[in-house]
Amino acid sequence: MSMLLAASFTLLSACGSPSAETPAASASATPAAAESGKPVEIEFWYGLGGNLGDNMKAKIEAFNASQDEVIVKGIAQADYTETEQKLQAAIASNSVPAAVLSSNIDWARKGYYASLDELIAADPEFKSEDFVQTFLEQGKVDGKQVFLPMYGTTQIMYYRQDAFEENGIDPASLTTWEALGEAAAKMTKKEGGKTTFYGWEPMWGYENMVDAVYSKGGSILSEDGKTVTIDSPEWIETWEQFRKWIHEDQIMRIHSGGQGWEYWYKTIDDVMKGKAAGYTGSSGDQGDLDFGIVAAMQQPGWEGVGEGRPVASAIQAGIPAKATPEQQQAAFKWFTYFMEPENTADWSMKTGYIAVRQSALEDPAFKEFSEKNPQISVPLQQASHASAPFQDPTGGKIGDALKVAADQVQINNVPAEQALKEAQAKAQSELDRVTK
Repeated sequence: MSMLLAASFTLLSACGSPSAETPAASASATPAAAESGKPVEIEFWYGLGGNLGDNMKAKIEAFNASQDEVIVKGIAQADYTETEQKLQAAIASNSVPAAVLSSNIDWARKGYYASLDELIAADPEFKSEDFVQTFLEQGKVDGKQVFLPMYGTTQIMYYRQDAFEENGIDPASLTTWEALGEAAAKMTKKEGGKTTFYGWEPMWGYENMVDAVYSKGGSILSEDGKTVTIDSPEWIETWEQFRKWIHEDQIMRIHSGGQGWEYWYKTIDDVMKGKAAGYTGSSGDQGDLDFGIVAAMQQPGWEGVGEGRPVASAIQAGIPAKATPEQQQAAFKWFTYFMEPENTADWSMKTGYIAVRQSALEDPAFKEFSEKNPQISVPLQQASHASAPFQDPTGGKIGDALKVAADQVQINNVPAEQALKEAQAKAQSELDRVTK
């Protein structure tokens, strides 16, 4: 399995670099609690709730108990977006946390995050070669390591075993979206023209529809990086099919809005409470699911195209440049603890996220767990043919256009061609600003 991961990802690099004026921590990887004799106290901001939030609290407590140089105070936000919004305000007010579960390449270019290269060089236990390389590479900005991968993720499929059995559906046969659509139609139940049981529930947002586009051969930019291609046939055909499944056939449903991850947990609840046959969600949902009821499978591809190529990406953490050198050292100590082989393996077992160290897969507890819980291997198998995450050269403007277009298709029943052409025009305008 470790060999699979090592070979499975395509390396990618980001562009831009932190400002040369960014204050950096000293090369020592040991926090300077030393001079005062007291541990360095730092805040760690993260946007995790539910089981994930509970597991993060437990990891922080374990770290604090494991040594006497650093005390981490975990500060939870509603989601990743809120974490970034609060960090932006903290940077403006010169009152930053020392560690944050967030990454923003555009901000790194502006010098808002500290480079970690000196801290890494001073830590003989870091062992860069042991990391899943694509995850580590995603944290580099213009060749400098600015972010570190805390865990990997990819969106996979979860389905009710009883619904599949009742309808005679073999999950191994659902290797294409066309086949999944047919299965969803077969499992859907309606009364008085209203759907009472949905055959499938995609997750709100553009991400898993982009996964489906990648699986059809689509791209966001042209090869020369100068043209936004989100109105190509691959995009229009894929998104129009989702619109039809949701609004016309009414065999699929989208939960949207609410506070933080509310829409996400409503989708999960539909499946767990017998209101839907399955849903597309994060590998990190596994800690919230009962695998006596559900099972996991990979995302499908499309007929005549090949296997699915959904995105596999790293959830990364960084150290704000305005943190003091002592705080930066303390934050780095916390990050490296979290990424130790036995800890990243434990996080994977408890959450379903992908471990970031190859040696974690040789951890005895992980090997024993995977034999009894085969769902843990599904994200790893999917990662072997995954797409790299898109690096937005506009600082997020293309993603913003896709978000609007996805809402138009998923919620407002706007034809995909109309929504995507409007999005392409907005995105192209933003791209032209940075390429011309």
